[in-house]
Amino acid sequence: MEAAISDRTGELSLNQRIDRMHARDRAGLVAFIVVLWCTLLFALTNVWPYISIPAIRIILTIACGLVLAFNTAAIVAMLRHYVEDKHFIYGLDIKHLDEMRRRRA
Repeated sequence: MEAAISDRTGELSLNQRIDRMHARDRAGLVAFIVVLWCTLLFALTNVWPYISIPAIRIILTIACGLVLAFNTAAIVAMLRHYVEDKHFIYGLDIKHLDEMRRRRA
């Protein structure tokens, strides 16, 4: 049975598997950033007509901008860290995934 498992996992080299996992995570994080921006801007535009005090509008706009800026910066920093350490991070994940597959078989 181990030969069948190693044949499946042997189709892709470790570097290819790491690159694929990293690409999926990167795509998910980019999608999250896009959804976050759309959600906050949608909420801001929908609430805007109900706010009659200009100072509250300014505070709300600044707060929304800070949330978007800090979340985006944090995710970009995380992506950069993943690029630097992807072999350690994803190599460990792949090792554990392969071990779980071996135990199931």
